[in-house]
Amino acid sequence: MPRPQWHAPWKLMRVISGHLGWVRCVAFEPDNQWFVTGAGDRTLKLWDLASGELKITLTGHISPVRGVVVSDRHPYMFSVGEDKLVKCWDLECNKVIRHYHGHLSGVYCCSLHPTLDVLCTGGRDSSVRVWDIRTKNQIFCLSGHKDTVASLLTQGVDPQIISGSHDSTVKLWDLAAGKAYATLTHHKKGVRALALHPNKYLFASGSADNLKQWKCPEGVFMKNVDQTPYRAVVNCMAVNHDDVMVAGYDNGSIRFMDWKTGYNFHTEQTRVQPGSLEAEAGIFDCCFDKTGTRLITCEADKTIKVWKEDENATPETHPIEWKAVAPGTEKRW
Repeated sequence: MPRPQWHAPWKLMRVISGHLGWVRCVAFEPDNQWFVTGAGDRTLKLWDLASGELKITLTGHISPVRGVVVSDRHPYMFSVGEDKLVKCWDLECNKVIRHYHGHLSGVYCCSLHPTLDVLCTGGRDSSVRVWDIRTKNQIFCLSGHKDTVASLLTQGVDPQIISGSHDSTVKLWDLAAGKAYATLTHHKKGVRALALHPNKYLFASGSADNLKQWKCPEGVFMKNVDQTPYRAVVNCMAVNHDDVMVAGYDNGSIRFMDWKTGYNFHTEQTRVQPGSLEAEAGIFDCCFDKTGTRLITCEADKTIKVWKEDENATPETHPIEWKAVAPGTEKRW
């Protein structure tokens, strides 16, 4: 078994408040100057990354906003919500310029293809819909899931679309043929979180039973990363270039892990802002910025928290407490 790489523990750097509802989603813009959050108060807010100040509030959704993504190639931002709406915002004039109609129920996740002008959305109608950004036409309705599609990934190489669903399966889709070529049935609970490794041809999926790593393109199972000891629901996952994988749970805990070995080198418990209930310690979404040095978490106490590595930590102050476990003998929950 390889020894885990040393990573510095992460600490809370800033708490940003301003939303009036649960903060459900976050996305960074390509130049890393600002980020956008969507919340249960039906608004999208753009925040300055350096200062944490609010730049603008966008209204237009009539139900909670569940997903947001900013294009790397156009001055566009896309948002989806429980009102079945998929909106395209022009960031030069901060207005909605297109709607994509077709979802039969709430839309929970969205993802932009990195090289093609297509947007993928998934929701409670158990389908993944692929839209042409410019013409507003629906290219495909990818059906096959039996329950809500809760998480989506897109990449430039096969599988170009990966979807996770509450039916506890992960599907890999062939975008050219418009159908699934692999269904991964290893999870026992709904898959709410997926994370793509930024520079390896791998991805991870998170469910209440455990986190798993997979190899593209066939979806070959590699390993269980983390046997979740407290049976909490995984709402989000993210990976940065330094092989730090983070998972956010609905009980407010954030676990930082080494990608290669799955070693949990740091666990943080979020604290609710004053005036909130203890039960509102929950993490709905998390995202690393473009440099991988800042982590944003969206939380149930209506706050956005910014985390960074502890610059004072060293391998001596925070040693790796790791013992090798022979494959097949690890504890099963």
